[in-house]
This record gives sequence, C-alpha cells and structure tokens, in this order.
Amino acid sequence: MSTANLPAYVNPSLHRTPSYAEEPREYEQRIALADRLRPRPSGNFVKQSKGGGASLRLSAQEDDVALPVYGSGGLVEGTVDLSKTESVTSVEVKIEGRLLIKEIAEGGSTSAKLCLNTALLWIKDANNPVCPSSLRFSIPLPHTFTYEDKTFPLPPSFDVKLSGLPGFIATIDYSVSATIAKPHLVPQIRSKKFGIHIGSSIVSTPFIYYPRSRPASAIPAPLVANATGFQPTPSWRVFESSMRSKSTTRDDITTKFYIPTSRMFYMSEPIPFHMTLEASAVSLAAFLPFMPTAHTSGPVKVTRVQLMRQTTVDVRDTVVSGVKTDIWRTDCIGEGTFNLARDGPTSISFSGEIKIADNVKIPGFKAAGLSVKDCILLTVNPIDPGNAPFFDMRQVIPVRLSTDPWTPNGAGIGAHQADAWNRTPSPEDSEPLKRAPST
Repeated sequence: MSTANLPAYVNPSLHRTPSYAEEPREYEQRIALADRLRPRPSGNFVKQSKGGGASLRLSAQEDDVALPVYGSGGLVEGTVDLSKTESVTSVEVKIEGRLLIKEIAEGGSTSAKLCLNTALLWIKDANNPVCPSSLRFSIPLPHTFTYEDKTFPLPPSFDVKLSGLPGFIATIDYSVSATIAKPHLVPQIRSKKFGIHIGSSIVSTPFIYYPRSRPASAIPAPLVANATGFQPTPSWRVFESSMRSKSTTRDDITTKFYIPTSRMFYMSEPIPFHMTLEASAVSLAAFLPFMPTAHTSGPVKVTRVQLMRQTTVDVRDTVVSGVKTDIWRTDCIGEGTFNLARDGPTSISFSGEIKIADNVKIPGFKAAGLSVKDCILLTVNPIDPGNAPFFDMRQVIPVRLSTDPWTPNGAGIGAHQADAWNRTPSPEDSEPLKRAPST
C-alpha cells in the first residue's frame, strides 16, 4: 500500500489545546447535562459508647436516619471523638461484613467474610505521646469479595427466612466499630473471642449497605395492535409459547408475550407488557372462559402474569443422585392486570402491567451460597384441568429490578459517589424458576 499521500505527523503542542467554557457559545450546543451538583447529605449519625467517654460520628448521612447507609464503593468517613484521652494507647476503626446461611433440620451452615477493612488512626509513641480528642477517618468499601476462589459483587444488607422443615435463615449484615485501647487501666489480658485487650473501649454500629442501580434505557413506547396482533419493534422482545389442545380437531394456541428488551425495571414503577393469543376462531372460542379478562367464580384467575422472586441457599454445594441439595423459597412480589387491546378473526390481544409490591426494596443478587432471582411468570391453570379444552401452560422470563429509575442524561450520577450507581445488564435467558417436586 502506498504511503505517499498520507498526512505528515505533527508533534502535539500544548499551546494549541482548545479552550473550554462552562456555558456553550453561540455556535455550540449542550447535548446533556448531568446533575452533578446535587449536594451530598450533610447530617451526622452519632453512636455513643456505653460509658459515654467515646463517640463514633459518621458524616454524609441523611438527618434522623435509624442506621447509616452506604452505596457501592462508598466512603465510610467521620470522626472518633474522645472526652478523655488519658491512658489511651491506640485508636482503631474497623469495617466488617458477614454473610451467614443456616439450614434448619438439615444441620448445615456456612459463613463468609464480605469485607474487613481496618484503619489505625493513632498509636502512642515517642513522637505522639498524647492522643488527640478527635480523629478523622475515611475508609472505602470494596466493590467485590472472594469466597472459595470465586469473586462476587458485594451484596446488599439482607435477611430472609424459610420456615418449616427443611428451612433456612440467611443474613447479610455490616458494621463499623472504633476500638480505643486503654491497657493500663487493667492488666493486659487479651480476649481470644473478640481479639482485643480487655479494658479497651468499643463503640460500634451496624450500617445498611445499599448499592444503587438503574436501567440503561427507558421504558419504550407501547406497541400498536391491529387485527393480527401487535406490530413488533426492536424495543420490545417477544417470548412465544404454546397451549396444546386436547382435541385433534382443535388447533393449539400460540401465545406471544412482549416485554421491553432491556428486561430491567425500576422497582417502584409497574412493568408494562403485551400479549397476543393466536389460533383458529374455533380454538379462541373454546378458550374464552379462560381469558385473562374473563369473570370467574373464584378469586384466582385462570390466566395470570406474576412477578416472582426465588431465594436459594446452597450450604453444601453438593449433588446427590444428579440433584443439587439447595433449598429455596418462591414469593409472588407483583401481580399483572390485563386490558383488551384488539381482537380479530384469528387473534386476540391484551395490554397490561405488573405492579410491584411496596415492600420490595432490594434487587436480585448472588453472593456465595445465597442467590436472589426475579422473573415474570405467565401461567394458564384451569380450575378443572380434566374438563379444560387445553393443557396448562407455564412460561418463565428472567428479569431484573433496579433501585432507581432511568434518567435521560445520567442525572444524579456523581452526586454522592460516582461508583454508587451500577448499570446492570439484561438477565440471561437460562435462569430458570425452580419448581417444588411433585408430591
């Protein structure tokens, strides 16, 4: 290839660096402006020691919070304040996290240290004979932890319980503590259980770890329905399944279920969906009593769309006769409602939304032997299956929830810590919803 016409290389010059202005000039245009000037919380959370001689003051907290709250990669910062500094030989701040899983009846249990960061704020020596009355600290939280040679994102504060036999208890908790060593007050006896000298003063508080997330894209515009169903767009993904007919003279019914392609949703907003049933006029007529908008005598609809959450614990990580020995619980955390959108000779279409329960505050995650997964569950379960013209149907679609809504320009990112926000990718299609074995 000829290089005769290539431009000559010019050494860079700092004198030709373009100038920048805070506001756009007449020939410039602002494309996006992130809301990076939103102030950080200015309140303090204060925890006093039992004797009142020391206090742990954590800054950058909302006023009147019950417990301190930190996000992904957050800084645990503040001061250790001492009313009396005599006899103090060292001051240390420690951050600890723990995941504990215990199986009920099965007898297994496991625990993992999620984080253990320590900062020595002051130690007595020849150059520092007197301890200051106030000592500042700033300790970053890690983004990940390692368990059995596997790395996981640091999980949120969480607790869940499955009652019964077998059952389980799973807890994820975090704490920050300050240890003020005063070994001259009593003989230097070291506690093996707590790893400190008896006579030391400790002030400690749990805190909430709440990593935030938001969808990478907005909820798209609704699909438009016509006599043959919905007109697909790249912003909506369709999931197809089939309801098999019990009669050879009646066609199966094809279901097309549409949700936004990202499959990640803000937990305080409803999840939109569309659904089309395609079959012959004879099959659709036979299915009319089981339609999602049909009036039924019982409280439970035959055709339902639900948002399900499955919490799984696996203490032993073993397989017996080809089956894993994990235990799980499944909860409905959202129920869908349907509205008729359009019908035609060989199809009938619905639009609807799933309202997420108000008590859902934590998105799904995986940490060591504990996992939390969410999915949309579409089911058709006739009340009298023996006399129903179709077999039942069940379709599972993995989704993820976020703590915060999508914003068009990244507003809010960087207001507290830039790393406190995560943009989570779409869930994998291969994440099944486990079913309890038939009895």
